[in-house]
Amino acid sequence: MRNILLFFTIGLFALVACNSKGKKETNAIEFKNVNQSVTKSFSDLKTLDTFKIELTGRKPEEMVLSFTIKKADGKEIYNAKIKGTELLGSTDPNIDLRKEKDQIAFIKTIADDFFSDENFLEPAVMPEDKADNYVPDKALYEELKKTGLNGFKYRLGKENNIYLAWSEKEQKVKIYYNCC
Repeated sequence: MRNILLFFTIGLFALVACNSKGKKETNAIEFKNVNQSVTKSFSDLKTLDTFKIELTGRKPEEMVLSFTIKKADGKEIYNAKIKGTELLGSTDPNIDLRKEKDQIAFIKTIADDFFSDENFLEPAVMPEDKADNYVPDKALYEELKKTGLNGFKYRLGKENNIYLAWSEKEQKVKIYYNCC
């Protein structure tokens, strides 16, 4: 009888320990830095440039998304540091981001989707496209029509997309479109 009672007590403690441990894990925010890179043609249609992002920080106000583009020869041609709070700004009002864990999950989703295929624009500008009010540099826009170079876009909030491309003429990355 004692053995049965002893086994029952040990089993009950084990069950309680497993259940309380499981509850802690489901409520905890799993944090893992995002560090991704991909190669695509960008500054030259014949070579591959390296696009890299790194998300660091544990709280939204500390988080920073570092984004760089390097040419095939290793020369850095673009570098942006985007604060986590910037990524939270201008979000869809239907998304509830009052809790810190939801904010972190939202920022990580943006980082995880940064290099989705839809963000690589091949070519950046189609020959028949017309410049509109969201084109900050009309000369670059026309240059991109002629060169056929590719573009890349990334998001800063719900209504702010940055479109980048390489300017052969100026030998640097420039914003060619900034819109919703």
